[in-house]
Amino acid sequence: MKVHLMFKDRDFDPDQPLPANEQDLVQDLELDTLFKAMALGSKFLYAVAQVAMLTSLNKPEEIIYRQDVLKDCLNNAEIVRQIYQIPIEASGNKKKFWLGIFARTPNGVLLSSLDMMKMFVGLLRRLKAIADEHSDKFKSTGFTTFFAMIQSELSDDYFDVVEAQLEQLAFRDGVLISAELGQGNESTNDVLRLPNQREDQGWIKEIFSRKPPVYSFHIHPRDNAGLRALSDIKDRGVNLVANALAQAADHIDNFLKTLQTELAFYIGCLNLYERLTQLGAPISFPIPERTGRSKHAFQGLYDVGLALTMGQRIIGNDINADDRLLVIITGANQGGKSTFLRSIGLAQLMMQSGMFVSAVEFRASISTGVFTHFKRKEDASMKSGKLDEELGRMSGIVDQLSPNALMLFNESFAATNEREGSEIAGQISRALVERQIKVFFVTHMFEFAHTFYEQGAANALFLRAERNPDGTRTFKLREGGPLPTSHGKDIYETVFDKQSDPMRSATTAPAF
Repeated sequence: MKVHLMFKDRDFDPDQPLPANEQDLVQDLELDTLFKAMALGSKFLYAVAQVAMLTSLNKPEEIIYRQDVLKDCLNNAEIVRQIYQIPIEASGNKKKFWLGIFARTPNGVLLSSLDMMKMFVGLLRRLKAIADEHSDKFKSTGFTTFFAMIQSELSDDYFDVVEAQLEQLAFRDGVLISAELGQGNESTNDVLRLPNQREDQGWIKEIFSRKPPVYSFHIHPRDNAGLRALSDIKDRGVNLVANALAQAADHIDNFLKTLQTELAFYIGCLNLYERLTQLGAPISFPIPERTGRSKHAFQGLYDVGLALTMGQRIIGNDINADDRLLVIITGANQGGKSTFLRSIGLAQLMMQSGMFVSAVEFRASISTGVFTHFKRKEDASMKSGKLDEELGRMSGIVDQLSPNALMLFNESFAATNEREGSEIAGQISRALVERQIKVFFVTHMFEFAHTFYEQGAANALFLRAERNPDGTRTFKLREGGPLPTSHGKDIYETVFDKQSDPMRSATTAPAF
């Protein structure tokens, strides 16, 4: 039995390696906030969400396949949660049937597997009942195929046969084994036999009817050696049956584990959806474009991590960056530039994992990878300067980049003077664009941004954080060239005027 709710033709592997830049992505995009919202305290949900988001899909049809399954989950959340509880219950019950050291013997394996199979059959019956009652409510290819498989392979006849065989394997009337005498009068060719069929002739007739001769012997309760010998004979007889039953139990166990793993991703998405809905934050299913088309347009895109942290709806941005390989973002301090940059990276990862995104509308080309180069706090233990650290980190990123990747810079290479930093940023940006790598660059370096703006490149887009005449921020980005100031005076006045006049803090815009 196959689950195939994450991929059409294969199982999801929760143990697959994460990308080399996983730690940078988690730190720079603040992914931990998103994972925690999806997990709601579950380490298992957290781990699955992490792997699913960081191992991106690279084909539109794979993304749409997951989107359709997720839409079914959103429309039938309670049913999906009922299904998810089945493998969780199986995992919890397994501990009850572990016989410890006794499970190492064939008879111990048989007894343990027998109990597990009875438990599994009961859970599979529940799964079959859910499929019979609710399958018509699901429209995605993933769920319709899954339910059809359940209804086909777990028929009533199947359960009748399995339950009859499990009852027979309980050996309530003893074990019938045939054997031959081998060298030294030891038994050989031990074979488990079907029990003799007893005729239903009534108890009176059964008592008084003549019995065939039976050759038997009894073992004294204190004859430990005899009991061990008899146990060894029984183990040899049931060995093949015990192994076959254990394999059957493992097969069902693996199926339920896979079901739990693949549904865990969608349960995490349900948790996130319910939280964002409580905040009144919009979500939408993005339109994935094939790699290389350089499409990137959205409305109401916001930083989902910031919304979760602040517990409120966040102002979104409307941008059309189609056919633009370089997007330079400048403008006022604390105007929402870094927040916007994170929203770009988060939306790309969410789209390429088959999730909804934090926007009213979103359309983007599939990237071959998302990479971040954000400024870091000064590290007193560093043996070299901050610029050396930035260049070293950039060198490591370059080794991983390929055409059609997405590269996000946040105030990079500003650890030196502006002229040198602008030259470094400019050369790196040009090299990346020439390799068809899409670049979003947040910067305060006027010379760097102004040089590109004066060149008027058709594949470049310039955004500026909006600032009202009175110095307040709207946290919106608009198309516009760089200005020779970042309005640092606004921060000075905000900080020092608050100290001298606390009443002014009530009218000051929050700083993101």
